[in-house]
Amino acid sequence: MLNRLLKSWLLAPPALLLLVSASLPPACSTDEAKTEKPAAPTKTAAAPPDSAARAALKGYFLFPIKPGQPNLLAGSMGELRPNHFHGGLDIKTDGGVDRPVYASADGYVSRLKQSSFGYGNVLYITHPNGLVTVYGHLNHFRGPVAQELLRRQYEKQTYELELFFQPGQFPVKRGEVVALSGNTGGSAGPHLHWEVRDAQDNQLNPLQWGGFPEIQDHVAPTVLGAAVEPLSIDARVQGRFEKRLFTPTGAPGSGFVVADTIAAYGTVGLLLQAFDRYDNAWNKNGLQRVDVLVNGRLLHSHLIDGVGFPDESRQINHHVDWDFQQLSGKTFQKLWVDDGNTLPIYRTTADKGRLRVEPGQLYQVEIRLADSYGNTTPLRLVLRGEQPAYWQTRAAAVRKPALRYEVLRNILRVTCDDTARQAPRLTLLRAGRQLQLNPSYTDLSRTVYLYDLRAGLPDSLRLPGLARAVRFAPQVMVPAGSEQLVATQELSLTFAERSLFDTLYLQTSYQDGLWTIHNPRTPLLQNVRVTLRPPVPVADKARSAAYLVRGNAKIWQGNKWEGEYLSFPMRMFGQFRILTDTIPPSARLISKGAGGLVFKVGDNLSGLASYRLEVGGQWKRLRFEHKNSTLFTERQDTLGSVLRGPATLRITDQAGNEKVLSLTL
Repeated sequence: MLNRLLKSWLLAPPALLLLVSASLPPACSTDEAKTEKPAAPTKTAAAPPDSAARAALKGYFLFPIKPGQPNLLAGSMGELRPNHFHGGLDIKTDGGVDRPVYASADGYVSRLKQSSFGYGNVLYITHPNGLVTVYGHLNHFRGPVAQELLRRQYEKQTYELELFFQPGQFPVKRGEVVALSGNTGGSAGPHLHWEVRDAQDNQLNPLQWGGFPEIQDHVAPTVLGAAVEPLSIDARVQGRFEKRLFTPTGAPGSGFVVADTIAAYGTVGLLLQAFDRYDNAWNKNGLQRVDVLVNGRLLHSHLIDGVGFPDESRQINHHVDWDFQQLSGKTFQKLWVDDGNTLPIYRTTADKGRLRVEPGQLYQVEIRLADSYGNTTPLRLVLRGEQPAYWQTRAAAVRKPALRYEVLRNILRVTCDDTARQAPRLTLLRAGRQLQLNPSYTDLSRTVYLYDLRAGLPDSLRLPGLARAVRFAPQVMVPAGSEQLVATQELSLTFAERSLFDTLYLQTSYQDGLWTIHNPRTPLLQNVRVTLRPPVPVADKARSAAYLVRGNAKIWQGNKWEGEYLSFPMRMFGQFRILTDTIPPSARLISKGAGGLVFKVGDNLSGLASYRLEVGGQWKRLRFEHKNSTLFTERQDTLGSVLRGPATLRITDQAGNEKVLSLTL
């Protein structure tokens, strides 16, 4: 009987969306300006160096800030940052800028970039052993390469510029001052961001070759929290199909423990929240290594000593519990390799670190945390296998019948508020067909039902006591790992082969000019191409664009129009509107004198796109600092015209609106 029901259920027609696995042409992106970068070598994963390689690199690099003197780190390699693993060391510069930055080894300047975002002003030095050191957030470059940059900026009449050089053009010696530290780009405060990369742009941990005497670390990692999460439909943790959080007690070094034995069943995953510190510093840094042993056998291990840039770094959103991070602000690392995670940093079992818990069995779990200096802390907890069965507890308060649901991986979890003495069955409806689900458990008069969505998506859910069925919002299942096109009347979505980490149960909606595309609690690995179809033609297309709406913020996404359709690359799910920007940017001179000119600039919606200062009809270099919305000249500019006579500043926003400020110097 059950087989017949499932067969008829699966044969029901899908939701009214077009979903095709298409042989689509590769997505083209014009979002990044083309540079003069030479062809990159074939990308390979960062391989852990053997003992001979470690020995060869010990002492090879000079510490780039105040070498030979005690110093502090604001960030470590592999820290869990928003949307990326931190790719190097953040070295403190005593809270100020313009500290000398020293070349870490002999080599040549192979690349530099001057930018207002990201790494800011950044310098790359290639060394004879093939490794590259990267120096980011600089205030100024030093030496002949700084003059070459200035010359090329005036040649191309742009401040934002990236240059590549050949061996022998700009050689440097170990200990030579190559730049002054700063706070440029995405920096949140003055420091030097310093990396070591290999020839394939894998970011390597500079501390793995014995550390530096300038940085002392005798502090073991600290555990903040642990969690156990059910990963299969039959799994339970403390009788429930939900992530359960635990606060261990203990101390760094000696260890932490979860005092109570945790009842569990089925396939579960372990999660960890922890941090590390260096001597004499209170800022929290990341872990380098985590090993998980169950009954003395290795279940999972990860070591963050090398991460491919930039492709692998964004996979941090699958290494951590992204959904929980977005909800709570707390970052838990998964101690298993989730579906779609291809990072090469793991050593696991055939089950990829998932733990199968059987009834009547005890599982002694030890999680070992380590930093780059070999300081370790253990976390111990015990799981006991307990066969699940339906159980019920009732709330004293009478609950009005209500139904809500969420999708957890491939599992639909439905929660119904109902004070009935006996929990009813839940009915799933699909194109006139029905499938009834038995309750899994009732917790304080909230009954939970579970269903594997890989068996087919329902149209709606119905519970006795509710006047009408509840619509099931996800409209289609989008598999990861292949190109897909999904289309509705209001929009179309083109998924690339690597857009998704895992299967997506997509939901979209449109109402009153607002397109909702799924939920930002689901991360994307690569862009999805979005095409919006406004129901009413947009009059001023040249100044209209798509904007991501987050609270009161409206973030420009793109303005590529083809007829009545607007397309843009989507980096994250969310809500979008088409808005028209007709107001020019603002600009005013706030300072002039011996130090140069300073302008305060801004824009009400689309954001600045370009700026140009002419003095006496000649282009004059300006530097943009987005953190305080200023444009300013610099004394280091020895090529530009003297700041005297008539001058004109032109700034343009992303919508093409222009502001012209004329003045006499």
